[in-house]
Parts: sequence; C-alpha cells; structure tokens
Amino acid sequence: MDVSGASAADANARLPAVIKATARQLLAKLGAGGLSLDAVARDCGLAVTDVEAVFPHRDDLLTALVIDAYNESGGAMEQADQAARDANASAGARLLAVTRALRQWSFDNPAEFTLIYGSPVPDYHAPQNTVPPASRTPAVLAGLVRSALEAGELTPPRRAVPGPPLLLPEAVELFGGLPEAPFSDIIERGIVLWSNLIGLLVFQVFSRTHDSVRDESAFFDFAIAVAAEGIGLVVPLGENTD
Repeated sequence: MDVSGASAADANARLPAVIKATARQLLAKLGAGGLSLDAVARDCGLAVTDVEAVFPHRDDLLTALVIDAYNESGGAMEQADQAARDANASAGARLLAVTRALRQWSFDNPAEFTLIYGSPVPDYHAPQNTVPPASRTPAVLAGLVRSALEAGELTPPRRAVPGPPLLLPEAVELFGGLPEAPFSDIIERGIVLWSNLIGLLVFQVFSRTHDSVRDESAFFDFAIAVAAEGIGLVVPLGENTD
C-alpha cells in the first residue's frame, strides 16, 4: 500500500478502501470461495494483522463487499430512474432505463455481480445488515410499478393469481400497501418481474445467451418488454431511454 506523503491517520483512514479494492481484484481471480485475509494482506503489502484490525474475519470482509455491491448496483438503478423521471419518461421507458443500468453495472463488475447473485459462498451467511442494501433493487422496481399503477399506465391482468395473497408482510410494506382488484396481485407479479430480470442477467453475464442470439443488448430489451407484460406495462422498444 502506497502511503508516501500521507500521515498515519490518513493511511489508516484509507486502509478499508485499499483492502476492499484488493479484495475485489482477488474476487475476479479466485472467486469468493478463494478469498482469504492472508491473500489480501499479501497483495496489499500488509501484515495480516493490519488487515485483521479492519476486518477481523474473512466473513467481515465479504459482508463489506456484499454491501458495497448492492449499494453500487442499486445506486446505478436509482440514478437511471431519476434521469428518466426528469425526462418525463413513461413507466415502461423508466423500467427499460433502470434494467439497462443494472445490466451495465453487472457487465462492468462481473465479480461483484457473481458475489451477490451467483452461487452461495461456502460457509458464509450474510448478516442482517446486508438486507437494506439488497432491498434497493426491488425498491426501485416497486416504486416504478407503484407509480405506473397510480398513473393508470397498467393494463389489468387477464388472470389473477389464484387463492389468497402469497406475500410476506415485508413485501407489502416495500410496495406501500396491497392494491385493490384488479391489481391485487401486482406485488406477486412484480416479484416475478424482478426474478426474471436477475435470471436474465445471470444468463447474459455468464454467457448463456451469446450462442443463441445475434444481439444480446437488443435481446435484453426484448426480454424486459416481455416480462413487463406480466404486470400490464408496455415497454417502448426502439426508443432511447439513456
């Protein structure tokens, strides 16, 4: 770690960021399962005790990386949504903008995407403080769907989800309450949209569609438009939402 010209206090303040930056590089090389404090210390040029003073255990470092990844990806979506709203975009155009933003972040940060959406890390259990950052992505989608509902931009579904609501209270709270018929199942449909988005990104980031379609970006937009039909939202394909 280069601390030339920096005071001890400045160096200590920079230490968490330096450790996390090195850990992200190792994520790309070794995967989350291969990450260790010894490896991070070696690549940082630090004693492992210096790393342990900031992140006492590997899981503490992983949690910090998880939180950063959720916050950065959620922040990218929030910024894209704000720009779309400032441009008076329709809800469908906003959806395309925020999902494109998450796609771009995912391709720019494949190791971090894998950390939060790939296979579970052996022997690691994400603590409760990762939940608020992880909620930022569904919160963007929920806010978008809610505003589309309130603006009358949604088409009622042809078939309602049968039976009683399939929701936990947290999902209803995130959405801002349970809508009345004919949109009483819109939260369940929104969760389907969310899961379709993440599944589509997994396919594209891990190169599962590159040998099936000619234009993966165009296919992504098309897939989002198809998924949006499930909530009664029209996505304007062929329009610039950037």
